[in-house]
Amino acid sequence: MSHWLRSYGLLLGWTALRSRATLPLNLIIQTFLAVGIIVGFAYLVPEMDDATALYLATGAPVLGLITVGMVIGPQEVASSKQEGIFDFNRSLPVPRSALIASDATVALLTALPGMVAALVVAGLRFDLTLHISPLVLPAVLLTAFTAIGLGYGIGYGLAPAAARMMSQLVVFVALMFSPITFPASRLPDWFESVHTVLPFQYMAEAVRDTLNRPPEGVAVLPFAVLAVWSLIGFLITYRMTARRP
Repeated sequence: MSHWLRSYGLLLGWTALRSRATLPLNLIIQTFLAVGIIVGFAYLVPEMDDATALYLATGAPVLGLITVGMVIGPQEVASSKQEGIFDFNRSLPVPRSALIASDATVALLTALPGMVAALVVAGLRFDLTLHISPLVLPAVLLTAFTAIGLGYGIGYGLAPAAARMMSQLVVFVALMFSPITFPASRLPDWFESVHTVLPFQYMAEAVRDTLNRPPEGVAVLPFAVLAVWSLIGFLITYRMTARRP
């Protein structure tokens, strides 16, 4: 265990050092993205009611996590493959799980400022009163780990060019056609059925229901689905990093 913790600490420092040029820019982009969704999407709704405001306020942090994990993550992995960093990391005498954990930690820390900023701006913009559940932390972590696990699985499992194109497809689908900032009932029936399998709807439900606890309580299903998707993503990532160079 001590070897794993030492490896994790060293890898975390190495990852942060390697990302020092892009990390501040990523933080700025994620913060502006989350706040921009709150402010910009509000212009599309002539009369903002409480339900719509809640979807925007809780959906913006989810979109921020998806962008960090499933868009920026695969693109960074693609770049690391082309620059030889991926093969170098796999040659290090460290546990592969520690390597994945260090990348996931940096990605999660990148997304947190945008999440906080989005909630603060939403509270000021819409005058929302949220009834936060203690389960909000597990909900956010599960959402983040699902996005990061799947995103890095895409980056490690596909060729760099294909990973970049897939990440662009993900952000397009998540931003425009996923029930994150709007109810699933607005989608066509067939597309609504598709989202009962994909993780996006469950990310939104887990975060929304824990930021504003409904009278009937927080549902278990979103947590269970996200746990499965998160496990799938990290298993794919682990297998790719564990392969011999």
